[in-house]
Order: sequence, then structure tokens, then C-alpha cells
Amino acid sequence: MTVAGGDDRARRVAALERIADALERIAPSPSPAPDFDAAEAFVWRTAPDRLDPATRVSRVPIGLLVGVDRARDTLLENTRRFAAGMPANNALLWGARGMGKSSLVKAAHAAVLAEGGGRLALIEIQREDIPSLDRLMALLRGVDHRFLLFCDDLSFDKDDNHYKSLKAVLDGGVEGRPDNVIFYATSNRRHLMPRDMIENERSTAISPSEATEEKVSLSDRFGLWLGFHPCGQDEFLTIIRGYCDALGIDIDDETMHAQAIEWRQTRGAISGRVAWQFVTDLAGRMGRPMVFNG
Repeated sequence: MTVAGGDDRARRVAALERIADALERIAPSPSPAPDFDAAEAFVWRTAPDRLDPATRVSRVPIGLLVGVDRARDTLLENTRRFAAGMPANNALLWGARGMGKSSLVKAAHAAVLAEGGGRLALIEIQREDIPSLDRLMALLRGVDHRFLLFCDDLSFDKDDNHYKSLKAVLDGGVEGRPDNVIFYATSNRRHLMPRDMIENERSTAISPSEATEEKVSLSDRFGLWLGFHPCGQDEFLTIIRGYCDALGIDIDDETMHAQAIEWRQTRGAISGRVAWQFVTDLAGRMGRPMVFNG
């Protein structure tokens, strides 16, 4: 009996070890924190949790962002304060598509670094990874760097509970948001959820004022709300001229205007993004690399 019992225990131990090995393969241990001096920007990835350095950040000089002067100055000053170790707000950049919201975040980060803004790293996080923010915060807490967390195109749909994870981060929970972390997000929606969802929940709720309060109040956790609005044709052409000059594309105004207007008419839209797409096509046709002068 003793031998049989021993064999049984050995089989159970072996089975538990196989289960543990399988779980380790499914959910591997987090990678250690990277060398934050090795790069200006990182991308947060999960399974396993890790911060991958970005060898190149896709961005344009802040001076080429036209028609967003107030948002530019406000975000730049907020980022400067944060980099200097002073109090600063989380920021929500919301509004029209293709008008430079994400470009401004990346450009502000680069501008502050160029001014000698210290050890400020940009960390991009995908919307679907929002539930892992608490783990990222734990990794960054106490590190001798300052971190600008950035989520592009943030929004939440019906039955999407990811927003609760973000609220916990913005509110800080028991420990509070780490002093060395700030959160910037861009969205086409001011309240991060579709208007028809807000109206539907209000119309069917016993207490309409409370039905959507939890979700709508998420945007209230951002101290800065910076609005972006559609541009007109004159602004559209000014944006293109700025890009052409900065890229060394030699084209006269009359030719550029005619081609740019035809381009935006075929696209059926007008925005900073459409301007950039036109300049990309123009540079390709003229054999110019997309490298900014200076």
C-alpha cells in the first residue's frame, strides 16, 4: 500500500508540473523593464508584457502643424511642465478626423526633448490593451524617468468595459497615479462613446441622468480637453505649402493649388491627413524623399 500510495502521489506531482508548464507557456512571465535611455519612445505589448523600443518615431516638426495654435501651445506647455517635474494634466485631444491630434502628441514630445526636456519617454499603448494599464503602471512606478503614455483613436462601444480600467488609472486608485506618468489620448468623440448610445441609454433608463454618468464621466478625468475642427481650403493649401517647403519639393503655388484641389475633390474630403497624402504622392512623382530639411 505504501508503494502504491507513493506512486499515486508521484503521478499527481508530475501532472501538476505538466499543468504548471502549460500555464507558463500560455502566460509567460513579464519581460524585465528595458533600458529607458536606449530610445525616446516605446510600444507596450502584452503576452508577455514588455516595452519594445521604437527605433524610429513617425512624426512631423511641430511648426508644420497648421491651424491648431491654441491646442499646440496648451499641450506643449503642459508637456514642458510634466518633463520638468511640475504638476500637469492628463489630456484628451478630440474632434475632426485627420486634423493632427496624434501628430501633435508626438510633435510635442519631440519638441520638449529638443528643448532639453530631460528623461521623457513616449509610450504608445493600443486601445485593446487598456486593461493591462495597471501592470504597466507597476512597471513604471519609481523609475527614474518620466513617461508620456499615449493611446491613439480611443473610444468605447456598447458593452465595452475597458473604460473601467482607464478610469482606475486616471483616478489613480489607492496608490494614486505615479508622479512620473501622464496620459494623453486622441479620439473623434468628446465623451469617448457614440452619441446614439448615450441617447439610447438615457431614453430607456429609470434614472436617465445616472444611466450614462459612469461612461460619460470618463472624459472628465482628463484635465485638458483640446478640440480639433475641420479645416477649409485655404488652410488645406497652407498645410501643403508648409510640407513642400520643409521637404524641399520645388513646385510653384499655381501648379500646387491646382493639383491639390483636384486631389481633395477625388477624395471627397479635406483635412490635414488628406494634405499629407497628397504631398506623399507629389514627393513620389518628383523623386523626393520624405525627409524633412534641418
